Amino acid sequence: MSDVINDERIPNNVNLASDKKLQRALMQWQPKFLGWWREMGPQGFQEHDVFLRTAISVDHEGWAHFDYVKMPDYRWGIFLADPVAGRTIGFGDHLGQPVWTEVPGEHRNTLRRLIVTQGDTEPASVEQQRALGQSCPSLYDLRNLFQINVEEGRHLWAMAYLLHSHFGRDGREEADALLARRSGDADRPRILGAFNEPCTDWLSFFMFTFFTDRDGKFQLLALAESGFDPLSRTTRFMLTEEAHHMFVGETGITRIVRRTAELMKQNESEDVRPLGGIDLPTMQKYLNLWYSVSLDLFGGEVSSNAASFFADGLKGRAKEDTFSDHRALEGTYAIEMPEDGKFVRQDVALRNAMNEVLRDAYVQDCQRGVDKWNEVLRSAGIGYRLRLPSRRFHRRIGTYADIFTDPEGNLISREAFERQRDLWLPSADDQNYVKSLMAKPIFAPNEMANWISPPAHGIKGRPVDFEYVRRGEV
Repeated sequence: MSDVINDERIPNNVNLASDKKLQRALMQWQPKFLGWWREMGPQGFQEHDVFLRTAISVDHEGWAHFDYVKMPDYRWGIFLADPVAGRTIGFGDHLGQPVWTEVPGEHRNTLRRLIVTQGDTEPASVEQQRALGQSCPSLYDLRNLFQINVEEGRHLWAMAYLLHSHFGRDGREEADALLARRSGDADRPRILGAFNEPCTDWLSFFMFTFFTDRDGKFQLLALAESGFDPLSRTTRFMLTEEAHHMFVGETGITRIVRRTAELMKQNESEDVRPLGGIDLPTMQKYLNLWYSVSLDLFGGEVSSNAASFFADGLKGRAKEDTFSDHRALEGTYAIEMPEDGKFVRQDVALRNAMNEVLRDAYVQDCQRGVDKWNEVLRSAGIGYRLRLPSRRFHRRIGTYADIFTDPEGNLISREAFERQRDLWLPSADDQNYVKSLMAKPIFAPNEMANWISPPAHGIKGRPVDFEYVRRGEV
């Protein structure tokens, strides 16, 4: 197991002190990162003590330390999973060859683009969520928000390290650019569309952490297969932290559904707005939005880039070892293509459908979460069911970007879509209502907002009403 050095200015397990040039470069980047954090990180809470976990090891047992820390003092570090002895490339044209520890020259630009695209998502989500603390439903939820924020910051460090250590001046410039773009900015937006969407209420936050962070999980799983071993080792450890982010989303929506079910029974009506709850049709609209924009993150259904990534051993399929054919030269994938007002099945070369293969795994994983939410409704005796819309619905990227469908995936006209948009996606009234529920933050440890149920358990053995964020006088 690699040794983690925690007493240096930048905690790491990559023996950073042995490469003085790299160490100096990262130390010069560190104050730029902290400047970005103070400007774009959680608004109004930089000087509060937060009960956070901090990575101190890459061992799955006892890898994190829990204690109070002010977020600007958080120990962001560089952690790579331990190397696998004798590891070989597990897919594509280089199948069975030794993995690369340095960037192959012919793949330099492509690898840099993959790393930059992944890295750009990390600060983007922090920027999207920076004002949410001002409307938190509880201190438990506030702490979870901040835990996600600081870990997205550490994931940014993970990508910046790869750029600095393997891509020279170009990498240093790209690492600086990761701090220069801004979520939703018209002139310098983030690279991927979902990371420019406003996330200004907690229903959106929970949907984001369930759907959009789940895309992150599958992208990391695919990159963890990479023949470029530093990228594989980096993303393998990132997955350890990412699991908590999806947990926050899944359990957050579960708690909202449970509270809504309670209010429906109390009111003997589906309309829980008079009681200050979030009605199920509104939840479905938010689900439709965040699921559809997250589907876009996988890219086009037919992609020559995805085929090249796979062929070159740069990005595989999630859990590649579960597939039987690791070259994927013979198979095809059936895709429903819009043609003359209907959908026509076309078989495309499997390598060109790698985005869709990854999207399939994502959809299945999302469905498991939705099934859990519906089990809450079933147990409460409520007939309404949440559902994933068709993957053709509300798409901006790929095969279905230039068409309009209803949530079931049926082709309709642009005019028909616009007439019914507010039935399927959050309307201005829906958004205003949801935000009205969150106008006042809940900072008392023993209180919980009316629109959400308490969690089943607290964090790291602490009770739910533990003082996870010490506000006090700052």
